[in-house]
Amino acid sequence: MIKAVIFDMDGLLIDSEPFWTDVETKVFRSVGVPITPSMTKQTMGLRTDEVVEYWYKRYPWKNKKNKEVLDEITENIVFLVNQKGEEMDGVTTVLKLLKKQGFLIGLASSSYKTVIDAVIRKLNINNFFDVVYSAENEEFGKPHPGVYITTSKKLHVEPENCLVFEDSPNGVVAAKAAKMTCLAIPEKFVKSDKRFLIADAMLRSLKEFNLSILKSF
Repeated sequence: MIKAVIFDMDGLLIDSEPFWTDVETKVFRSVGVPITPSMTKQTMGLRTDEVVEYWYKRYPWKNKKNKEVLDEITENIVFLVNQKGEEMDGVTTVLKLLKKQGFLIGLASSSYKTVIDAVIRKLNINNFFDVVYSAENEEFGKPHPGVYITTSKKLHVEPENCLVFEDSPNGVVAAKAAKMTCLAIPEKFVKSDKRFLIADAMLRSLKEFNLSILKSF
C-alpha cells in the first residue's frame, strides 16, 4: 500500500531542464570542454558536483577549481529559476489531490539545497511537502538510491510503501534500487532510454495522473 509520494524536482515540478542544458553548456565550454547541448543529457539526474567531476575526468581543465565551476553552475541556475521558472503542467493539481487524500509528500532532488529552495519559493509549493531533501547530503547521488532511502526514513515510511515520480533514467534507477514503486514521466529528449522500462508505469505528464493509477500499485 502506498503511504507516501516522493517527487523529483528538475524537469518534473519545474521546467528547469532547459536551464541546466544552457548553463552547463556555457560554463563547461568556458573551461575548454567541447560540450554540446545534447551531451548534457548524459548526466541528467546526477548531482551537480558529480556532473562537474564527470566532465573534468574527460576534459581536465586548469584555469578554475572544480568548486568554482560547481558554484558558477548553481548560481546561474538559481538566477534562471528566479527569473524564468515555471511550474510543469499538473503540479499543483496533483499536489493538492495527494494532500487532500492524506498522503505524506516528499521531495528528493539531486540539486543542491540553494536550488531547491529557489524552486519552492518560485512555485510557492512549500506547504505541500512533509520532507524536502537534497542528495548533496548523501555520499553518492542518483542513480544511487541513498537520497530516496533517506527521504523515506525522514517520512517514517518503509521504501516499499513509497511511490516516486521521476523524469530521468538515473532517477528511475535510484527509485527502483531503493525498492520503491516508480512512476516515470520521461523528459522528451531521453524518453527512448531503455532504463525507463524498469519503471512501474509511465505517463506523458502529471496531468494524466489520477488516484486510480495510484491505487493500482
